Amino acid sequence: MKSTSDTGTASTSSPAQHDAGSPASSGSAAQRIKSLVILGASGDLTGRLLLPGVARLIASGRAPGLTLVGAGNDDWTAQQWQDRLTESFTASLAPDEKSDGKPGGGSTAEGIKELKRVQKDSSYHQLDVTAKGALGEFLTDIEGPVALYFALPPAVSQKACEVLRKQDLPSGTRLVMEKPFGSSAESARELNATLAKLVPEDHIHRVDHFLGKSTVLNVIGLRFANRLLEHSWNSEHIEKVEIIFDESLTLENRARYYDHAGAGRDMIQSHLLQIMAIMAMEPPATLGENDVRSNIAAVLRASTIGPQSSTDFATHSRRARYTSGSIGDRQVPDYLSEEGVDPANDTETLAEVEVYVNNWRWAGVPFILRSGKALGRTRKEAVVTFKAVPHLPIGFKGTDSPTRLHIGFGPETLTLDLDVIGPGNLFTLDRVQLEAVLGSDPLLPYGEVLDGVLSADPLLSVRGDTAEECWRIVEPTFAAWKSAAVPMEEYPAGSNGPEAWTTSGD
Repeated sequence: MKSTSDTGTASTSSPAQHDAGSPASSGSAAQRIKSLVILGASGDLTGRLLLPGVARLIASGRAPGLTLVGAGNDDWTAQQWQDRLTESFTASLAPDEKSDGKPGGGSTAEGIKELKRVQKDSSYHQLDVTAKGALGEFLTDIEGPVALYFALPPAVSQKACEVLRKQDLPSGTRLVMEKPFGSSAESARELNATLAKLVPEDHIHRVDHFLGKSTVLNVIGLRFANRLLEHSWNSEHIEKVEIIFDESLTLENRARYYDHAGAGRDMIQSHLLQIMAIMAMEPPATLGENDVRSNIAAVLRASTIGPQSSTDFATHSRRARYTSGSIGDRQVPDYLSEEGVDPANDTETLAEVEVYVNNWRWAGVPFILRSGKALGRTRKEAVVTFKAVPHLPIGFKGTDSPTRLHIGFGPETLTLDLDVIGPGNLFTLDRVQLEAVLGSDPLLPYGEVLDGVLSADPLLSVRGDTAEECWRIVEPTFAAWKSAAVPMEEYPAGSNGPEAWTTSGD
């Protein structure tokens, strides 16, 4: 049974209401960013994720009059920068099945023309952002308001912000910080304090590209626009919630970052806790950034790994690392044999934690957050498992399976698993799935986030206090892992993980 929803359009539009006095509420053209400055422009992140997002945003017509400036440590020529732009832009606008052979991604003729102008006028500058006075002097020639995007390692971003002065920044500057935001609760507090000396909190965008507008508004719309669901969205009716981000991708030449982060810091500490908070939050009064982000913060303040006061991290968390295997036609080496990996780091490539939200609505319900690499299939979804019915009439046959709701993240989908009477024997239960395609934005995830940055709307940005709370939640578990209180398990690349690590839907 399949149905395609055409009622999910709220996921692709801007929030109808904003908090009074927020930058996004004014709609003033003066607030819109004029220049996007990318620090770390010659790095992998910029070429692989950031520039493709920029391309689709401009090509869709949603970033008029933008100037793009790149800066980095590498001594690149103007032609090298143009080559990078051409490669990233072309790949992101490749024709798709909806575009009739024309550039895809929701692009328009005027948008494509604007993208060509942006590329032609774009420039690259070699710059040491940690040198005192260098970044400030560089910004004097940039037209404001400016979005200053730190596509840099956290330690470099911290140093760059420490040597910046408030007077160095053009009026209306917005600071865009890549995850991970700090490396601990203490370092996150220090970075927050540094940034607060430069710009107001609502001018700081802590980027979590998994929190695209489609994802956030689809979950909020699903929960709060349907009385049937919200009525049962609590511990009385829900047994558990699983949030799963499994990838078939392996290390992909990212050892310098990933071997120090691992699955826990890379995904659970940031992305998955934020999605969990949106799944668990109380109904916001509006879709304004203050209402939504304050409710997210309230969930995180109430959260712990394991029940409150528990220190049994071996029961409520697991970690594992891939060994050699095959994914499709590709042979994958043992993680410890990957180039750039240091066995002494004891890095996990698959992690799972049980988070408990210690409040009235969610008391006793585990939120199971799982993320890993080199797995047999890519799976990005939240699975809500409802409790069994209190009594099944005697006489039914077949398997009485729990009702499950699957919310897919990219593609945005909705699947409801139900038991009904099967074909043939009218006393036998059978399983059906009701499926819907939710509204989505043709922008890439980074394009959705940048759209909020350029329009001065921090709704999709992680607020400073929640960034600190995320570290507070996971730090005791990470310490237990480091002390080997939680054993490191193994799984062959291309498998679904260690045999005992079952999830709903396996």
